[in-house]
Amino acid sequence: MSTPDLDAARAFYREGLGWTALLDVPGEIVFFQVGPGLVLGLFEQAQFVADMRGTPAEGRLGGLTLSHNVPAPADVDAAVRRAVEAGGTLVKPPQRADFGGYHGHVADPNGVIWEICHNPGWRVDETGGVRLGPVGEGRPQD
Repeated sequence: MSTPDLDAARAFYREGLGWTALLDVPGEIVFFQVGPGLVLGLFEQAQFVADMRGTPAEGRLGGLTLSHNVPAPADVDAAVRRAVEAGGTLVKPPQRADFGGYHGHVADPNGVIWEICHNPGWRVDETGGVRLGPVGEGRPQD
């Protein structure tokens, strides 16, 4: 979810709801695990808009964006292709991401933007816990 005031959003979820951040990068993003294999990501809105620059989504960006993580970059390509074939709109073609992964963005028929993403430092363990960290610490490889 993009937010114009990441510090205020962080305070609401951390102090207001008592949640513990899974990952917190000041000025950019904070992740909170909210269920088995489910994470709420709060993105600084200006960073998100900058990431989407030059795309048809400009001017359509809302507060909510959903993300679907897949095992490999080839899975990103396939999922984006299938989503477009099923009536989605390509927002950002699959490409290398600043965080070291690979992702693309597709809008569903209602305009909700989905990020299809491979993040080599992201995995869900057998308990549903999301684990973030560098490749090589038990994390899947590209």
